[in-house]
Amino acid sequence: MEIIVNGKRDYDYFTMMRDIEKLLAYFPFIKVTFIGKSVLGLDIPEIRIGEGEKRVHYNGSFHGNEWITTAFLMSCLNEYLLALKCQTPIGDADPLCLYEETTLSIVPMVNPDGVNLVLNGPPAHKKWRAEVIELNNGSLDFSGWKANIRGVDLNDQFPANWEGERARNPLTPGPRDYGGNRPLSEPETIAMAELTRKRNFSRVLAFHTQGEEMYWGFDGLEPPESEPIVQEFSRVSGYKPVRIIESYAGYKDWFIQEWRRPGFTIELGCGSNPLPISQFDKIYQEALGIFWAGLYM
Repeated sequence: MEIIVNGKRDYDYFTMMRDIEKLLAYFPFIKVTFIGKSVLGLDIPEIRIGEGEKRVHYNGSFHGNEWITTAFLMSCLNEYLLALKCQTPIGDADPLCLYEETTLSIVPMVNPDGVNLVLNGPPAHKKWRAEVIELNNGSLDFSGWKANIRGVDLNDQFPANWEGERARNPLTPGPRDYGGNRPLSEPETIAMAELTRKRNFSRVLAFHTQGEEMYWGFDGLEPPESEPIVQEFSRVSGYKPVRIIESYAGYKDWFIQEWRRPGFTIELGCGSNPLPISQFDKIYQEALGIFWAGLYM
């Protein structure tokens, strides 16, 4: 059976949506819903697969210039679906057992406006085009842009010591690190918070770039089971587990704080964002094991 998702290319919102439509046609047992809209009105999809009580969530592209995380997640999903369809083993794991024991939720692109801005340039809409160029100091080079289209960094938006993160970051909108004028002010983060409350996830993995590290603690609130999980992630990938970093207000921070369940930020690849697509194969080979381990652990 053919590989449907080609992640080794510039992977914008419209590419993702076409691939989701193709996956639905080939694998009608997956479920696709929309959890909300971006500032520019793009639907934010959630893909669900499985029937189990262990509810696992993965997300990518909280940051616009980290769009390779979407390409990675969509490619991993394609491999999982092919393994199910063809009943081919996943290492020592039976894909049907994973399907029956887990329900996997994937939001592959939290920040579609930001991804499109990085890959395609400013939008045609006159108002937004002028505003975002101004926020970018007049430059048409958006390769370093992390934020949503309003200049709010979506992974500095969650109420988990938001005030502490705000105190050391920019106080006005821009390409990166501005956490907004209050937590959960943006439609994309509101959608993610509402989804997380609704689904009652057992664990969450937020995929970012770069550093080949995995952050798994927050303020001492992480549960004991987080450590063996992250050690398995490290074993299968070679990535370094890091318990505590001086960073707050992120999605996994908020999840750990509110639910006292395992939450992880996975930093794919190495270099400067946006990582070149030439790194895709290496990232995929190293981190695919994390995708599986998130299900079987």
